[in-house]
Amino acid sequence: MAPPLLLLQDIHLTFGSAPLLAGAELSIGAGERLCLVGRNGSGKSTLLKIATGEIEPDRGSRFVQPSVTIRYLPQSPDLTGFATTGAFVEAGLDPGDDPHRARYLLESLGLTGEEEPAQLSGGESRRAALARVLAPEPDILLLDEPTNHLDVVAIEGLEQVLKTIRSAIVIISHDRRFLETLSRATVWLDRGITRRLDKGFAYFEAWRDTVLEAEEVERHKLDRRIVQEEHWLRYGVSARRKRNQRRLEALHEFRDQRKRGLANRAAADVKLSVQEARETGKKVIEARRIAKSYGDLKLVADFSVKIARGDRVGIVGPNGAGKTTLINLLTGTLPPDTGSVQLGTNLEIATLDQRRESLDPETSVAATLTGGGGDAVIINGESRHVIGYMKDFLFKPEQARTPVKALSGGERGRLMLAVALARPSNLLVLDEPTNDLDLETLDLLQEMLASYPGTLLLVSHDRDFLDRTVTSVIAFEGEGRWIEYAGGYSDMVAQRGHGVAAQQREKRLAPSAARPAPQAESTSGPRKRLSPTEQHELKSSPARIAALNQEMRRLEHLLADPDFYASDRSGFAAAGAALAKVQAELAAAEEDWLRLELLREEIQGT
Repeated sequence: MAPPLLLLQDIHLTFGSAPLLAGAELSIGAGERLCLVGRNGSGKSTLLKIATGEIEPDRGSRFVQPSVTIRYLPQSPDLTGFATTGAFVEAGLDPGDDPHRARYLLESLGLTGEEEPAQLSGGESRRAALARVLAPEPDILLLDEPTNHLDVVAIEGLEQVLKTIRSAIVIISHDRRFLETLSRATVWLDRGITRRLDKGFAYFEAWRDTVLEAEEVERHKLDRRIVQEEHWLRYGVSARRKRNQRRLEALHEFRDQRKRGLANRAAADVKLSVQEARETGKKVIEARRIAKSYGDLKLVADFSVKIARGDRVGIVGPNGAGKTTLINLLTGTLPPDTGSVQLGTNLEIATLDQRRESLDPETSVAATLTGGGGDAVIINGESRHVIGYMKDFLFKPEQARTPVKALSGGERGRLMLAVALARPSNLLVLDEPTNDLDLETLDLLQEMLASYPGTLLLVSHDRDFLDRTVTSVIAFEGEGRWIEYAGGYSDMVAQRGHGVAAQQREKRLAPSAARPAPQAESTSGPRKRLSPTEQHELKSSPARIAALNQEMRRLEHLLADPDFYASDRSGFAAAGAALAKVQAELAAAEEDWLRLELLREEIQGT
């Protein structure tokens, strides 16, 4: 077995009085695809910073193979000091790196390279930072929440890029679908130590539950042993004093073991429950041919929908498409330019806004939950002390007076949930509720929504969460058009024949006034050279075509096996679908290469 590119062993680190890492390990081999998972605050980001050398541990060793290059994507990229996004990305290149690749990645992520960092949104900053770490094609790529603030278009595009690069990758993410697609091994950081599963994230949760159940069995055995020894201590024969003393010492050790075990038990789960309001009428929302524009920008055009009691409706589309605007139109917060919206009877709405804007940064956690009056919260008609309600959402009692501005992103997310769920409602409006929440909290939120008796409107870029939660999806179709599809996100993709990202790529490649087709450029004079994107595509096309040909031959050989269909019909069908997809991608790749090659010859000829 080849030695690892990077190895962390017996890593210990303490912040304050509590140890964060207590013997954690991490081994990264060439080309590996690892996901690093654990609760919020378990030390995942810290472990990656130790891997980069940015943080020095209290104890333990770090080994990196000579000449190995490492690039790290932090949760909060810092672009200060750079005039443009292009300058920021190019500053991350080493001598000999291809500058065309940097420009290509920027363009493929929806940036031009001319944007001023001070004017960027969170999603645009994240895209620029991704281009910076991907452009050098390092040996090791460490990605801390790469999908944060990205829309479905960017997430699916990033998946395609990461599938093709040769770098070893370690990913921290709360996006299940993203982890399932890319990971081949899982490292679980829990209570300061790491455990490794040599399978992708799809197998992690069942394995984790098995580990925790085994711990519980061992804890129960230890409790029984302590009871037995305590019984002996009280009623046993007291002859042979030395032996008795050893048993007494053993009892003390068992008690210490139990105390340590209780201290190291997995953190409690968030307890989510929602206040129920009066039942609405059967019709909750009916929109008839509504439209909304701002100047020449059409966000909603001629859209109609009926939402009945108990429906769970997801809304998907790229950033800037108008998802929040559509939500505001449907809930009556924003009047349409044309058309009408009728709301049902007895409607009581609880809202979780995307940017946590309803949270006052100067107000304490307790005051945010109580509205500033008293120390009690009314939940389902019963008065509860605010400290007890805080504990349901994993807040410590001492955080009651903590101002909102001092909370982490995950803590703000939990606080917003606590505020939203404390209000009686029969229509729950959640705008990006999964931001900054860990996987366990997402599980509980999903379970709560499944049992919620009211109606749900959900805006999310988390494809797995949509599949688990909604009964229909309203998808953006471009130019203000929205269409409702039955089922979750995967059902929508099956009905459309493509995802959101696929449609957006088609639109970027289509001739338009903003980006003319190659032949249209001749009207303003002959082309002098290929663009950086075209140069990169022309250079990389032969390798891509060869890889697609190899994959096509593999699938054809697999399908040629006469026993395959009899032994695994679902696998045979999946392989057939994969072959059709590869054949389509190969045809498109060959057509693109031919078009660019002809264009190159034409430019050289002139």
